[in-house]
Amino acid sequence: MIRLFVALALPAAIKAQLALLSGGIPGARWVPPENYHLTLRFIGEVESWRAEEVDEALANIRAKPFALSLRGVGTFEKAGRISSLWVGVEKTEQLGFLQTKVETALQRIGLEPERKRFAPHVTLARTDRAAPEKLVAFVQAHNLFRLPPMAVEHFTLYSSRLGKEAAVYVPEVEYELA
Repeated sequence: MIRLFVALALPAAIKAQLALLSGGIPGARWVPPENYHLTLRFIGEVESWRAEEVDEALANIRAKPFALSLRGVGTFEKAGRISSLWVGVEKTEQLGFLQTKVETALQRIGLEPERKRFAPHVTLARTDRAAPEKLVAFVQAHNLFRLPPMAVEHFTLYSSRLGKEAAVYVPEVEYELA
């Protein structure tokens, strides 16, 4: 079995900028900068034959390159507790188009539809053990965060192994946008 997800990789300069936001919240588990990405679709555990089908389906996607901007910070909650801290992604028609193409391609090969609505973001930290008031203060202090647009010229199929400290993400296949 292999654990897979489809995402947009971020350039090193963007990762470096995001890493500057890390820290200052006791109890938060910060995502290592090498793991920053924008998930288009989490797939989960699949057999290796299914992974080949996923690769084929993704290879047939046609979409044009586009620009993407990261801006603002926010949180997600689970069961009334703040579970993660993220940097927002400006929603664009092109990003929505690509994400829909990925979702459709994966459903066509028999994967279950994604249940959650697509909310583009880059996770900075897992925060289930952090004080809510510290998280609220962080969001208020950084809500004007903004980076210049970056060019998106490909998307990537990643495998993921859960580790003790952090997951290890391996880019398996890059799919060019043209």
